Amino acid sequence: MEKQREQRELAGCFAGGRIPARAALLLALAMLLGAQTRKTENIVLVTADGLRWQEVFRGIDPLLMREKEAGMKEAESLRQKLWAETAGQRRERLMPFFWNTLAPGGVALGNRDKGNAVLVTNRYRVSYPGYSELLTCRAQDEMVRGNDRILNPRQTALEFAREKMGLERGQVAVIASWDGFRFLSASREGAIFLNAGLQDAGGTPRLEELNRLQYEALTGWQGVRHDSVTVEMALEYLKHYRPRLLYVALDETDDWAHDRRYDRVLAMAQYFDRALEMIWRTVQSMDGYRDRTTLLVAADHGRGSRLQDWSRHGAKVKGAEYIWMAALGPDTPARGEGTAAEPVYQRDFAATLLALLGLPWQEFCGGQGRPVGLMVNAGGR
Repeated sequence: MEKQREQRELAGCFAGGRIPARAALLLALAMLLGAQTRKTENIVLVTADGLRWQEVFRGIDPLLMREKEAGMKEAESLRQKLWAETAGQRRERLMPFFWNTLAPGGVALGNRDKGNAVLVTNRYRVSYPGYSELLTCRAQDEMVRGNDRILNPRQTALEFAREKMGLERGQVAVIASWDGFRFLSASREGAIFLNAGLQDAGGTPRLEELNRLQYEALTGWQGVRHDSVTVEMALEYLKHYRPRLLYVALDETDDWAHDRRYDRVLAMAQYFDRALEMIWRTVQSMDGYRDRTTLLVAADHGRGSRLQDWSRHGAKVKGAEYIWMAALGPDTPARGEGTAAEPVYQRDFAATLLALLGLPWQEFCGGQGRPVGLMVNAGGR
């Protein structure tokens, strides 16, 4: 009973953003005990830009699956492959690794059909503000107002983790499809390893081969390379350079949605799922990573839910504030589709990442975000 009372006291203090002396002592003890028992030594973070919670939790959308204006006029084979009577069956067909391995072995959050919301708190609901909120424990509405190409005004959790863990620059790496990550990933140039958009890569024969490929097989979007090239680069970097913290940021789920090609959105959601599987299998095959690595997965923003706005997002699009997140690793309880008593926020993501590594998340977040208790065994909501 005493332990439960202390846990309630801590939860109340986090919610209020202030930590009284007794609660601070309890928190310090909890963090010390948590750090002593934490098994996570590495983090692999993967994001899918603008992938809606509807597809993740429901699979192919009946509202869109026959819409010719959504690129589905000649998609009968895709409909047959992905359609099933229940949302649970449809989502497994769309994302089999996510629903047969990741979620059962860890936790997936954000199914509004079950009253579980994950909410963006920045007002803009576009990519840079969303990724910044994921990485800094806070919305920065006064400084990050859109996708302007400015260095992140605040230190990110990636920089903080490198500093606290005493890592070399290359041990914290971001490999991204969109070149906006050259600006949003860190507050200082050169603070971490970055390769984003059409940016030269090399160092191994495989990376040099992929470097040639990215310039030969161009996308139709400015500053974006194909997700498949990004994933292969990330896998090669992981195997050759063995980073402690690797962020793989994919983009085509957003690009195809803006082009109103729902068929391609579905195809890229399927590829995203395969990429998660490839990354997880690679991690589990490597000494020093096997059973010592947590996979974190999330999106930067949601989208509309109607025929007229499913492809859009932003401050004025209803539904763009809803996202999702998931985790699989040695310190994440196998909860499956988790249900939180209160909403989880995008700003809680960085705190969760740091808590999994046993780092002082409260120092970094300053009361803005806190670890998601459903995703980590101790220290949060």
